[in-house]
Amino acid sequence: MSTQYEGLKSLDPYAEAFGIAPPDALLGKEVWPRQPGFFIRKAFVAAEQGLEPASETPAESELGVAPISAPASPLVMELAQGQFGLVPTWVKSASDAKLRSTKLAVTRYENMSTATATRETWLKGQRCIIPMQAFLEDDWRSRKAVPTRIARVDGKPMGVAGLWERWTQGDEDIISYTLLTVNANSHALMNRYGQNGNEKRMPAILNEGAYGAWLSAPLDKAREFMRAYPANLLLANPVQKK
Repeated sequence: MSTQYEGLKSLDPYAEAFGIAPPDALLGKEVWPRQPGFFIRKAFVAAEQGLEPASETPAESELGVAPISAPASPLVMELAQGQFGLVPTWVKSASDAKLRSTKLAVTRYENMSTATATRETWLKGQRCIIPMQAFLEDDWRSRKAVPTRIARVDGKPMGVAGLWERWTQGDEDIISYTLLTVNANSHALMNRYGQNGNEKRMPAILNEGAYGAWLSAPLDKAREFMRAYPANLLLANPVQKK
């Protein structure tokens, strides 16, 4: 699927749709791989809450991943800024990070817990929500790529499930994120887009009431949020060339 989307067009929806404080200023309207974008993550520090560490699963122990403690207080969400395109922690250099990030702007949810690039991030519970006004896909039904803007029918912003990571080496520090996708072969709208013969994919758009649950759900429950968004709630329009 496409790796281009539109950020929110004003500051007000951050509070209205997601219940978080807005940024000081908006970034560029269109977000591409390696460009900065906003994402929402769980803001929680176990030490401040006096929580006991949770037990490690075998997979977590093998990876040296810090165990996740269940919050004892209501979930607090925060807005963060990062690079669109995930940079795994094991990347050796900033140049390698740039190369890999373009390939990790989107991630198949089926592979997020097993792929080398995202397995550690998934086990650490570093889930996020990517606020967007719309995303773009190419319509190939005419045998020519027709860029198409896909948004909610009601015009409200979408919250797309994703994963975030932090890569550091010396003085270099990169916060990054990837958006998750689900199969759309049987989707009444999204099966029209993408190259013919290829699997159809679409962003894992979350229901409005599921934002907090997606960020805080146990690993064995988090996959339940990976569903195709109803076609009747989405609107597709060809992009007008200027």
